[in-house]
Order: sequence, then C-alpha cells, then structure tokens
Amino acid sequence: MKKMEKIIKVWFRNDRIFIRTSKENIYSRSLKAFPLLMDATPSQRARYEIGLEGDDLYWEEIDEDIHISSFYEKEELVSDDENEIAKVFKRFPQLNVSEVARSMGINKSLLARYIYGVKRPSEKRKKEIFNALRKLGKELAKL
Repeated sequence: MKKMEKIIKVWFRNDRIFIRTSKENIYSRSLKAFPLLMDATPSQRARYEIGLEGDDLYWEEIDEDIHISSFYEKEELVSDDENEIAKVFKRFPQLNVSEVARSMGINKSLLARYIYGVKRPSEKRKKEIFNALRKLGKELAKL
C-alpha cells in the first residue's frame, strides 16, 4: 500500500489555501472549495491543527476539517452564470446559510458548497433548496 503524504506546512494567499507535504509537494485549492474557511477571518484561519497522522487539518473554532485527499480533487467550480442557488443567496444576503441548511436537514458546509459553486446539486436537491426558501417566504408573508 502506498504511504500517504503528510502535511507539514499550511498557508493562505489570494483566496487560496496551500499545503506543503513531507514529499515536498505543494498543493493548492481555492477557498471556495472550503466555505467555512472562505468565511473565516485571517486569524481564525491561522488557528489550525495538523492531525496526529499528518493527513488532515482541523480548525476547532470554525469546526472545519480537511483531509489531504481534498487537495488532490480537481472538481471544477460551477460558473456564476449557471449557479441559480448562488444568485438567490446574493440577491438576499440576509438569508442565513446555517439556518436554511438546518431547516432542510443538511450540513451548512454542503449548502455553502452549492452556493460557492464547488459542488453541483442534483435536480432533486435543487428542488429541496428552493422549496425550503419558498416555505420561508410563505412564513414571512404571514407576518
């Protein structure tokens, strides 16, 4: 079995996260791939821990963890023109991503990945998101 590289250094630059590994490889991903880090302050980003095995990172304050394998992914970002979910959250910045996700029974990080275009929702999931937003709109209309 091939031995996994270990993370030895982490840094941030130009809305990207970089890691250097024990094999002297440098990997980078857009912070859009990690919405909790994207929304974190620079000081929050600086407070990370490298896991005991050296193959993961953890930010306790923002409850984010990333495995080294995430840096190997080459998933393309969904363009802003195609991302209907992002358009809604940009148009209504008062929407709370955590609360919308909670009302749907999904993880905030997953919904944020849809919003940032890192992950493309299935048609079924897209309908669930819009139904949750419509339900919220109906509740607001009753006020």
